[in-house]
Amino acid sequence: MKKITVIGTGYVGLVSGACFAEIGNRVICCDVDQRKIDLLNRNEIPIYEPGLQEMVTRNKEQGRLLFTTEVGEAIEASDIVYIAVGTPMSETGEADMRYVMSAARKIGEHLNGHKIIVNKSTVPVGTGELVREVVQANKKYPWIGFDIVSNPEFLREGSALSDCMNMDRAIIGSDNPEAASVIEELHAPFKTKVFKTDLESAEMIKYAANTFLATKISFINAIANICEKVGADVEDVAAGMGLDSRIGGKFLQAGIGYGGSCFPKDTYALAHIADKAGYEFELLKSVIRTNQKQRFVIMDKLREALGGLAGKQVAVLGLAFKPNTDDMREAPSLSIIPELLKLGATVRAYDPIAAEAASKLLPGDVQYAASAEQAVAGSDACVILTEWADVVSMDLAQIRESMKVPVVIDGRNCFDTAEMERRGFIYYSIGRRPVNRLQEGRKSVNL
Repeated sequence: MKKITVIGTGYVGLVSGACFAEIGNRVICCDVDQRKIDLLNRNEIPIYEPGLQEMVTRNKEQGRLLFTTEVGEAIEASDIVYIAVGTPMSETGEADMRYVMSAARKIGEHLNGHKIIVNKSTVPVGTGELVREVVQANKKYPWIGFDIVSNPEFLREGSALSDCMNMDRAIIGSDNPEAASVIEELHAPFKTKVFKTDLESAEMIKYAANTFLATKISFINAIANICEKVGADVEDVAAGMGLDSRIGGKFLQAGIGYGGSCFPKDTYALAHIADKAGYEFELLKSVIRTNQKQRFVIMDKLREALGGLAGKQVAVLGLAFKPNTDDMREAPSLSIIPELLKLGATVRAYDPIAAEAASKLLPGDVQYAASAEQAVAGSDACVILTEWADVVSMDLAQIRESMKVPVVIDGRNCFDTAEMERRGFIYYSIGRRPVNRLQEGRKSVNL
């Protein structure tokens, strides 16, 4: 059993702390946010992640997981200290390191014995050495030693517990083989592949991995846009590409682009790192530009289907950036819905989890429905932005009957085009041919 402190109870810190406790360690999760700690001590989870509440409650009851605002005491009581605080994107695009530096100072002030300090946060290359300097400068007892390790996370929101408990690899970066071996031993119950390297390489691996996946997404979205112009089907194209073992089929699902807490932030951060290092990373900057433009293909398809949007009622299904999370960071809905309102449309939105979070970020005149069916009733068009299970499983016959005009703009390719054609929808998706386009169906659709 290891004695672990995790500084930060955000997405990464809370999931990691709960999973470390689940495999038998004693874990203290600490945060300066009293509200978060009070919620957690009442077994209430401040984020939405399937299965997390049950895991937190179980490990609290068994005495392996504690929550506190006493960060200093938590540091002193542990042998391994994880830094898992936020590194949000700053106005310049680089990672904001204030919280990491604050955690490093706190660790230095409360270093009461040898500890392994582990960066779990996504941080720029060179942060490990910077944390070492800050801890060293703030030590009360100069003779006490410590080690720095980089152990980046690779958690997907919505499946984070499974990703952690069944992780496909653990990256461990350190200049001390003994410290690296301790963190490797910590990961043994996960039965994962361990790759050990130096601090800087571990930090770069995280950015390189995320930006490569973002590149695959932007690439297939660009291919989808070409497919629409030349009459190809992007899903067939992606399937054929994915048969090549050098490419693989993952992250080749065309849509309206990536969002969330990682890809947008990490692509900008790596572009900034490259600029600072004197390298013009034009490929990555093109990925970012492609992603920014992709979400607005929804607007082009709406205009083609309806003409002007003034006075139209538009149902928006899905607000979070992906299913099984309430994370609204860089969600396409935050760009698309204000544009709909600006063009004179009335918006009625539905999301099974993220509606409350979204309502704090979207304009006040957005209406919220209790179900997908309620959202689309009487609408001139339905826009799908998130492929929630209850959106994908909608009763299409009921939806078709309840809509004023059966226009569906599917930003996630949820439905089969042949079925949508058979059911009489005017259906636009991404990288596939439109079905019953307005000019084709004008005679049968009462506008």
